[in-house]
Amino acid sequence: MPRTVLEPRFQVEHLSILDSEGHLDAALEPTLEPGELRALWRAMLLGRRLDERMVRLQRQGRIGTFAPIKGQEASQIGSAATLRKTDWMVPSFRETAAMIMRGWPIEKLLLLFAGYLEGAEPAPDQHDLPITIPVATQLPHAVGLAYAAQYRGDDAVVMVFLGDGATSEGDFHEAMNFAGVWQVPVVFVCQNNQWAISVPLKKQTHSRTLAQKALAYGVPGLQVDGNDVLAVYAAAREAVDRARGGGGPTLIECITYRLGVHTTADDPTKYRSDEEVRAWERKDPLTRFRAYLEARGLGEPGLEATLDAEIAEAVRRFEATPPADPLAMFEHVHAEPPAHLRAQREDLARRLAARGAPSPADPGAAPPRATPMRGQRLTRR
Repeated sequence: MPRTVLEPRFQVEHLSILDSEGHLDAALEPTLEPGELRALWRAMLLGRRLDERMVRLQRQGRIGTFAPIKGQEASQIGSAATLRKTDWMVPSFRETAAMIMRGWPIEKLLLLFAGYLEGAEPAPDQHDLPITIPVATQLPHAVGLAYAAQYRGDDAVVMVFLGDGATSEGDFHEAMNFAGVWQVPVVFVCQNNQWAISVPLKKQTHSRTLAQKALAYGVPGLQVDGNDVLAVYAAAREAVDRARGGGGPTLIECITYRLGVHTTADDPTKYRSDEEVRAWERKDPLTRFRAYLEARGLGEPGLEATLDAEIAEAVRRFEATPPADPLAMFEHVHAEPPAHLRAQREDLARRLAARGAPSPADPGAAPPRATPMRGQRLTRR
């Protein structure tokens, strides 16, 4: 019997609008008002400045280990900017800039990275999940949210972030499969920063792209220049609109680079070269977008000083936050707490009362402090 071709050879497109040399493809340039462009720039710059400040805070022992975002601002902001407040965002562990854009107060994120569970609690009207540390486990959750929206007849879209390392996990493939089967309104944004901690992309997959992995599940896949905020915005806008209109999921692979450490407990000099880093520094998303805005007369002198002051005030509020109520650890897990947890809560309440523990609202209570890692000296500066 002759062999029958069931599927023609697939194609995966790559989208770039503003390259690292400043060349603009005006035919693909998204229609954005000056105010919208400035908002993108402000969010990207705030993400970068906050990231730099958080590294210093961690080195001083004022917060714990976290994952810096330097170099990935365009991938996060360009995609998150396409969401409505009523849409859902599901982060992994490196979406600080996107979370700030979605309305998370800076001081709350600092609390989170200082080890306080209150920092992970979204506001009552906020359609975001807290960060997820285990790689790829947030992806089935996102598909579940999208299925719920579809079931209820909402027009909400779910956007979930992941890294290239997450595509090596079973959760990724399970989530992609169910998203394709159910045709739910979810957009997968893969920030391919070339490294899964110390494992390079070439040792993770033999595929030429990560975007093509979507095609096996009947889902559109597109690769974009993840350091080009205009390209990311255009791709995400198309995917979000398609999802909202009932067209199902999309996988967007953003080609970007982690310019800093994987986390503040990492030393990337052990596994990558300085030459590689310098080559990607020349593709810095902030440098590129700043030049674009200045060419259009949309530069904002003094913005960095304004953002630095905003961050400093948030740090002050973070360090003035009184200790949380220890009994809060029993909340938000069960709608009806089981008997053994109720007993434990009552026992802790008695112990706290016997010790005369200060109320969390006590103005004389000590400010939050990060728990130092082994070998780390806890100082306050």
